[in-house]
Amino acid sequence: MTAPTPAVPLYGPEHAADPQRSWDLLRRQGPVGVGEIDPGLYVYVVTHPRTALGLLQDTETWSKDSRHWMHRVPQGSPVRPNVEWRHSLFYTDGPEHAHLRRVITDSLALLDPRHVRDVTLRFADTLLQRFAHTDQADLVSQYAQQLPPMILNALFGGLDEQAPQLHAILSALMSTDLTAKAEGEKALGAYLNTLIGMKLAQRGPDLTSWFIDHPNRLSPENVGEQIVITDGAAYPTLAGLITNALVRLLSDKGYRGTLTTGTLTIEAAIDEALWNDPPLAMYSLHFPRVDVDLHGTRIPAGCPVMVSYAAANTCPHTHSSGDGHRSGIKAHLAFAAGPHACPARKVALLIAATAIERLVSYLPDIELAVPREQLTYHPGPFYRLLTALPCRFTPLAPDTQGATPWPRPTATAPVHSAAGRSPVSA
Repeated sequence: MTAPTPAVPLYGPEHAADPQRSWDLLRRQGPVGVGEIDPGLYVYVVTHPRTALGLLQDTETWSKDSRHWMHRVPQGSPVRPNVEWRHSLFYTDGPEHAHLRRVITDSLALLDPRHVRDVTLRFADTLLQRFAHTDQADLVSQYAQQLPPMILNALFGGLDEQAPQLHAILSALMSTDLTAKAEGEKALGAYLNTLIGMKLAQRGPDLTSWFIDHPNRLSPENVGEQIVITDGAAYPTLAGLITNALVRLLSDKGYRGTLTTGTLTIEAAIDEALWNDPPLAMYSLHFPRVDVDLHGTRIPAGCPVMVSYAAANTCPHTHSSGDGHRSGIKAHLAFAAGPHACPARKVALLIAATAIERLVSYLPDIELAVPREQLTYHPGPFYRLLTALPCRFTPLAPDTQGATPWPRPTATAPVHSAAGRSPVSA
């Protein structure tokens, strides 16, 4: 695809500093504009919510299979890992997509929310113990980036000591360094072989075992692909959701008075982040099966089309349209929509809310260490992720009276790890 109109660059420091400018430039082209996601690599970008919903719900016109397009994406392109075909629910259509998606949705439904919360609290405490006694921390590198791999590793049945390996793998796969990516791919294979081999030998109450035993009978290779796509999608999205919501909690005075009164304020901050700064700002790669006219834009068969969730959420032309699509701040597209909508929405929201709740309950006076305007984001077309979130707070000591992240075992009341609890509710 060549750019028929001036394409809007959706990568680099200028886009990272002001993505709304990019969305405004795209809107000037209509409900569908042309964006450049890497030098010389163009895609159509949907910025209008009704147009986005129509595309996301129309499986007859649109396909998710990217294989025919990959020859246009350079091997060294940083966007290639996000668009390269895998045998997973992200890139399949019709019965094959339903077959794979059912494995994931059925398995996620077996997770007891109480267990997910317990696991999140346990690992949140582990991380808080490392910096709560100081007076400052970077909540990106010391908290939000480390917590999701720990939780994901546990929910998939990995041993706690495998969590740092998964963190290193996911970080490498997100890197723009090609050598790091290659090493991450190699380490990922070893991690999956160990995990799946362990579960083939002995099942447990975990996602990997449920993937293996699902009636749809995936092969071990297919099980590995679904683990990769689940972990790969969850890692940056969860980390970004936690920090993007924390930015609002810590910088908006409207939140400060009720920071420790419950999760209502936290959930409001999460909803606001998902509306204005979704961690996955643009995705939903689709290809028309035939030439189509998408709200006035002619798109040839096989050309790539993506949805900007951030642009659709903040589209100024639909806030008061009365069309039923904009029913409040929860009516965002941050988890996409239609048959390819994120199947882990409830789990992701629970983890993010619990992680933030634990942090602010122990460090109630935590605040940004720099003005919000000085925070910076990683460049790239897909994610809205902070490079750092420096904060300061009153330090806690391990022997502080009251609630602290440090466990207090006694002879009569030992502390038990949440790892031994069954994730399946009675």
